[in-house]
Amino acid sequence: MMIHEITVKVGRHKKAKRVGRGMGSGHGKTCGRGHNGAGSRSGASGSIRASREGGQMPLFRRIPKRGFSNAMFKKHFAVINVKSLEERFDTGAEVTPQTLVEKGLIPNTKLGVKLLAYGDVTKKFNVTVAAFSQAASEKITQAGGTIAAG
Repeated sequence: MMIHEITVKVGRHKKAKRVGRGMGSGHGKTCGRGHNGAGSRSGASGSIRASREGGQMPLFRRIPKRGFSNAMFKKHFAVINVKSLEERFDTGAEVTPQTLVEKGLIPNTKLGVKLLAYGDVTKKFNVTVAAFSQAASEKITQAGGTIAAG
């Protein structure tokens, strides 16, 4: 068979390796697993993880651990800029997480919404979001709108 003779059907599926079918098959006796070690045992695929280092002290345990991390307690927000409100909403509109989902600005209301100040505001909005920057708050109120955390 030549490379130009390969069709869509030929070469798409590779035959499974049939192990334990006798010495003549090439995969008899140890079935390609070798003689000793964890890889030769049944159930080895679940017990050997990427971080396994044999009898050596694992890297994570060798490295000193110091200090404290606030990563667990970080608050996650869906971030919106005032420019997006200016483009998608009319004057006097109520801006809530639900209306932002309806307009397609955020995927869902699971995360809180944080409003940032990128862009200019000329329209009046009544905004109710979980968090907002001070600059965003000033821009909304200067345009005659209201902003509240909620």
